[in-house]
Amino acid sequence: MSERNSTPSPISGFPSDSNDLTEGLDLGFDGAEDILRVWRSGMRPDPDLTVSEWADAHRWLSSRAAAEPGHYRTARTPYLRGIMDALSPSHPAQRISFMKAAQVGATEAGNNWIGFVIHHAPGPMLAVLPTVEMAKRTSRGRIDPLIADSPALREKVSPARSRDAGNSMLSKEFPGGILVLTGANSPTGLRSMPARYIFLDEVDAYPASADEEGDPVTLAEARTTTFAHRRKVFMVSTPTIRGLSRIEREFEASDQRRYFVPCPHCGHMQWLQFERLRWAKGQPDTAAYHCEGCETPIAEHHKTRMLERGEWRATAMSADPHAIGFHLSALYSPLGWKSWGQIAREWLAAQGSEEMLRAARNTLLGETWVESGDAPEWQRLADRREVYGGAQISAGGLFLTAGADVQKDRIEVDVWAWGRGLESWLVDHIVIPGGPDNPACWDKLTALLGQTWACANGAVMVIGKLAIDTGYEAPAVYAWARKAGFDQVAPVKGLEGFNRSAPVSGPTFVDATIGGKRLRRGARLWSVATATFKTETYRFLRIERPSDEDRAAGMLDAPGTIHLPGWADTEWLKQLVAEQLVTVRNKRGYAHQEWQKMRERNEALDCRVYARAAAWIMGADRWDEATWRRLEAQAGVATRLPAANPVDATPPDPARPKAGTLTTPRRKRRAYTPNFMRD
Repeated sequence: MSERNSTPSPISGFPSDSNDLTEGLDLGFDGAEDILRVWRSGMRPDPDLTVSEWADAHRWLSSRAAAEPGHYRTARTPYLRGIMDALSPSHPAQRISFMKAAQVGATEAGNNWIGFVIHHAPGPMLAVLPTVEMAKRTSRGRIDPLIADSPALREKVSPARSRDAGNSMLSKEFPGGILVLTGANSPTGLRSMPARYIFLDEVDAYPASADEEGDPVTLAEARTTTFAHRRKVFMVSTPTIRGLSRIEREFEASDQRRYFVPCPHCGHMQWLQFERLRWAKGQPDTAAYHCEGCETPIAEHHKTRMLERGEWRATAMSADPHAIGFHLSALYSPLGWKSWGQIAREWLAAQGSEEMLRAARNTLLGETWVESGDAPEWQRLADRREVYGGAQISAGGLFLTAGADVQKDRIEVDVWAWGRGLESWLVDHIVIPGGPDNPACWDKLTALLGQTWACANGAVMVIGKLAIDTGYEAPAVYAWARKAGFDQVAPVKGLEGFNRSAPVSGPTFVDATIGGKRLRRGARLWSVATATFKTETYRFLRIERPSDEDRAAGMLDAPGTIHLPGWADTEWLKQLVAEQLVTVRNKRGYAHQEWQKMRERNEALDCRVYARAAAWIMGADRWDEATWRRLEAQAGVATRLPAANPVDATPPDPARPKAGTLTTPRRKRRAYTPNFMRD
């Protein structure tokens, strides 16, 4: 055995000769050096370097993932400096929230933080996207280019190879740490490991629960418990609905920092607010910001200098001294990104559609949308009742749907006619006595499917689709629906909560008992997010009808207008507005919105929701212009295109609801030819 040098090394407790480290171990000299290097790295304190300084020195933007590729410059978006520096190890904040408009650079700030952790402050890091699929896209489209195009990171993360488990799509290992990407819909990914750093991106798009295991944010944050004061949690999102928005809740619990910029004329420091962006009527390109100190218009070319001299200021006291929050609207977008003129143009384009206004408030202002769930006064609805010109179906009605509510001693059915823009008319209200255990009751409901209603032009219509609730005596409903035929009947099940992009889903196949014989997958069931359609109905009920003068000038009713016939009695009207949208908190203190009854009977509202779901199932929300024209030709009426109402140049209160319709992502569909009108 060779002679050993026992002289102590500068590292206490280790001999200077590395052979001592390998005695009894199957390691060579290089292995011992690796151990020493890693040990020294682990003992070294976090560098006195901020995330923004690291980004300016080492970050390169890829042409695959950035509109402005090349060396990253924090000076391009000065407002991100304070946010990134709060993510640095030297900053005392442990919980950082960022409520922001779309496309202001927030995700790149988070990517800079990821690069900084890999290069200078290694540790276990968890990045959570709304879904696992989005996590995969982010890995391919953002994280891989981040590593590949930044030399400082390429040497830390091994290239992705099929045999290299250290670098996969959702896992990136580096000396001293690991980055794991997952989706908020994956409870397994959220509890996969302890984490010192957590990046929660677009938290308002997270599901309410991760596969019924609890709030995804809570599950992710539980991973940081063992890191105590050394942890960092960065939560980013464009907000959604007031009372439901996670990022708004986090921001309001923080010190609520706003970015104050100086007026180029008087020097007054202020944070930019949409109400002070003004333009000439009908000329959004003239938009200029009016200083709250001197009221002088500020041209947009001053913005670069204003942003450079800006600073973050807290506007509230945080309950948690380690929690800070930032808010930023699109008004701060650098020159060359989204201009003030573009913001004004998009705001004007959103007028008249509540869905577009909600999107504008979320993505342009970075603020939550206030959902109005106050019930309209039934007396006001009674005053608006009208006569359909001697016909059962008004000239604007192009097809019929019905909603059926099954009760213990009766089935209530409301028949609605629908036109362009989801304008609707109540056509009939039928009460079938007997209940689901009475065969005669079902026979009468079957006969209703073949009944006709008279149009203004003398033709008659039948019900295109009847949606029937399965909440009471579902087996009897399935049996009847199967016998009547699923082409005209849709069994539905109401679900709690909102789903604005797809309020109706399905159909799914469920077991049904027919004539005493159980059939697997014998019935079709559609799931309906009833809260979405109730909110829409109340919004439509608040739409004001044109005055006699406006009507004489050719103005038509706005899209979504609900027409009620003179025979609609007081009891039915009260049932239509029998619920109210309220914000409640669960046992853990999280707020959510739900519809609650204000009176016992609400069948009219339920039937309206089911009839609306039937219209969705038929495809009315997705029909193209050619389909609507075929419907109008079949009904013998002229094309009804609502006239565009003039829009005031002064921006109205963003919280005030406007008339609008639900929208869905467009997709190519085969031409639909309706077949529910008879000569």
